[in-house]
Amino acid sequence: MTATSRFSIRLHPQDNVAIALSDLTSGTVLPEHDVTLPGPVPRGHKIALVPLSEGDKVIRYGQIIGVATEPVAPGAHIHTHNLGMGPHEQDYAHASANSPLPPIAEPRTFMGYHRADGSVGTRNYIGILTSVNCSGSVARMIAEAAERTDWLAGLENVDGVVPIVHGTGCGMSGDNEGYDTLFRTLAGYARNPNFGGILLIGLGCEVMQIPDLIGAGRMREDGNFRYMTIQQTGGTRASINKGLEVLRTMAETANKAARAPAPLSHLTVGLQCGGSDGYSGITANPALGHASDLLVRHGGTTILSETPEIFGAEHLLTRRAVTREVGETLIERIHWWEDYTTRNGGEMDNNPSPGNKKGGLTTILEKSLGAVAKGGTAPLAGVYKFAEPITTHGFTYMDSPGYDPCSVTGQIASGANLVCFTTGRGSVSGYKPSPCIKLATNSEMYARMAEDMDINCGDIITDGVSVETKGEEIFELFIAVASGQQTKSEELGFGGAEFVPWQIGAVM
Repeated sequence: MTATSRFSIRLHPQDNVAIALSDLTSGTVLPEHDVTLPGPVPRGHKIALVPLSEGDKVIRYGQIIGVATEPVAPGAHIHTHNLGMGPHEQDYAHASANSPLPPIAEPRTFMGYHRADGSVGTRNYIGILTSVNCSGSVARMIAEAAERTDWLAGLENVDGVVPIVHGTGCGMSGDNEGYDTLFRTLAGYARNPNFGGILLIGLGCEVMQIPDLIGAGRMREDGNFRYMTIQQTGGTRASINKGLEVLRTMAETANKAARAPAPLSHLTVGLQCGGSDGYSGITANPALGHASDLLVRHGGTTILSETPEIFGAEHLLTRRAVTREVGETLIERIHWWEDYTTRNGGEMDNNPSPGNKKGGLTTILEKSLGAVAKGGTAPLAGVYKFAEPITTHGFTYMDSPGYDPCSVTGQIASGANLVCFTTGRGSVSGYKPSPCIKLATNSEMYARMAEDMDINCGDIITDGVSVETKGEEIFELFIAVASGQQTKSEELGFGGAEFVPWQIGAVM
């Protein structure tokens, strides 16, 4: 950050815009930029620092975020009425800036649940995983019945029962990209270390067959896995009774696990943002990026996602790729999305959302540049498909839609045992079985929604807290939550409706 006053902030020496730090009225003078506002500018929105002609590039973060669509006077509000995308061409410079981060002198640990496959959980849930929407109601009925029992309440090491229900599994092709994606997602949830056991329930006649799911390999190394179909078991009531019986045995087995020290290399954190605003790329996202770097230095893993929301900033990631092949894999995913949006009547620059725009974001280039800041500065160690198992430590990328519940679903299926979510507008959600830490980008929203937010990053602006100090605070919360401290979303009971597999292809 190069120039800050009580009115505005300029983020990079090359920027020709500043960001309003409060709602500014017409006639406000920005002395550090020698401009006077000809009209009002809302908090979080952009202010022109120089005269711009139609077609001139608008620079924020030292990067192009679009072009002026009409002449703009110094001090004027820059937003959707005078800023557009313009041509989008990037120099990827694969693997040209991938210097490793310095190692940590003193390793840290967290208290987690050690699993038979060598992974470590931050929670110890029993999951009821469904192969198809048709078994979703029965799964919920079993979970609700279990939660009312005395035996579950008496198991001090079991966090609860989580029904994992969704809207697909049938009415789809059994041999295409959509099927493969759902298959990976269900298998990934079954193996997530935050589950101490899994009961898999199907109807019996669906496209996503139970025998196919369990026949492709062991879904859990610990053996605490059972499956059944409603049709074969004898209907709803019989399935509920059998499910309760099976769950009790599985829960008693899971309860034998106890938290024990584990190195931070066993932490995998999904990095997310939603309901972004003009402060996201200034406060919470770079602070989370610093926390990501700290975890990577300890041998841990972080996962950046939401491919439509890195569009325009992908060149910053390809430069950090550990190899050219890793960088090219990311660009292949970008090209896939360009084709995917075209054939479905969309376009890559149809973001930001109305809420993002109200918060000050204008083009997808601007939003993406702020979103990528969540990934810190570490080398990009790998690029994975949605729900594909993450097999390398370090900073990684998993392809996903920008829709938050769907993106987090993929990250958890890929192995995330913790999620960290930045928001400027005030997103509320949780993602069982993985706890979700919420970071507020601005102090005003934090004050309104403190019961939902774990950390206020707005004090980077209001109180002069450094990004590094805030990143260290986030990192320490990673460890505390991984060791059992509840997040705000857990306290509120979120996590029962946010399993959203990515549906690719026709519903038939």
